[in-house]
Amino acid sequence: MNSPASSSADAMAARRRRSTTWTVVLSAVVVFLAIVVTAQLLPQRSPAAAPPAASPSSPADQGADQRADQGAHQGQELEFVRRDAGDPMAIGDVNAPVVLTEWLDLRCPYCAVFSRETLPALIGKYVDTGKVRIEFHDVTFFGEQSEDAAVAARAAGRQDRFVEFVTAVYAAAPDKGHADLPRDTLVGLAKKAGVPDIKRFTADLDDPALRAAARASTQSAHQLGVTAVPFFVAGNTSLSGAQPAEVFQGFLDQALDQAK
Repeated sequence: MNSPASSSADAMAARRRRSTTWTVVLSAVVVFLAIVVTAQLLPQRSPAAAPPAASPSSPADQGADQRADQGAHQGQELEFVRRDAGDPMAIGDVNAPVVLTEWLDLRCPYCAVFSRETLPALIGKYVDTGKVRIEFHDVTFFGEQSEDAAVAARAAGRQDRFVEFVTAVYAAAPDKGHADLPRDTLVGLAKKAGVPDIKRFTADLDDPALRAAARASTQSAHQLGVTAVPFFVAGNTSLSGAQPAEVFQGFLDQALDQAK
C-alpha cells in the first residue's frame, strides 16, 4: 500500500505529464494558425512587399522582355516595372534611375486631384531632369464607364496620346464625385488631347482586344493587392492617395537615394 507521500508524488508527476502534453498540443496549434494566417495574407500583400510573376496585360506590358537590354536595372526592380522605350503608357527616360508606377482609374476623383495639383511639379522636377520615369497602369474600379474610359485611353495610346488623353480627362473632372464619361464625351476629350485620327480612335473604342487588356490590367492590380487608387510604387516603397507634393518629393528622393 502506497504511503500518503508516495501518492502525492505520483499525483504531481501525473500533473506534470498532462501539462507537458498540453504545452506540446498548444505549440502545434500556434504553428498551424501561423501557417494558415500567412497563407491568407500572402495573396494580399502590397506590390512593394512581394511582386508576383510577370503577366503582361497590355501592348505596353508586352515590352517587358526588352528590359533585358537595361542591364543596370535587371534584377533590382519589381516585375510590373516595364522600361519599354516604346511604351505609350509612360513618360520619361527609359534609363531613369527610378520608375514611379501609378495605378489609376479615369473616374477616380483623387487621381484627378493628383494629376492636376501634384503631377506637373513632379514632371518638372524629376521627369524632365531624367531622374524619374513614370509608368501608368489603368484599373476599372468604378463601373462600366471606368472600363470604357480605360479602353479610350488605350485607343488614344495607339496614336501616342495616352498621357495627353488621361490629362484631358482629369482636367475636365468634377471637384467631387466620379466623372460622367459617356462615349460622346470620350470622343470630345480625345479631340482635346490632340488625338490625330478621330475616326480611327472611334473605331478602336469597339476593339475587344483593348477591352480585354483593360480588364486584365485591373485583374493584375487586384492580384498585386492594389484595392484603392491612386496607388504608387517607387523602388521598393509604396504610397497611397493624392498626397501633398512635399510627400511625393520625399518619397521620390528616398527612392533616388536607394537607387544610388
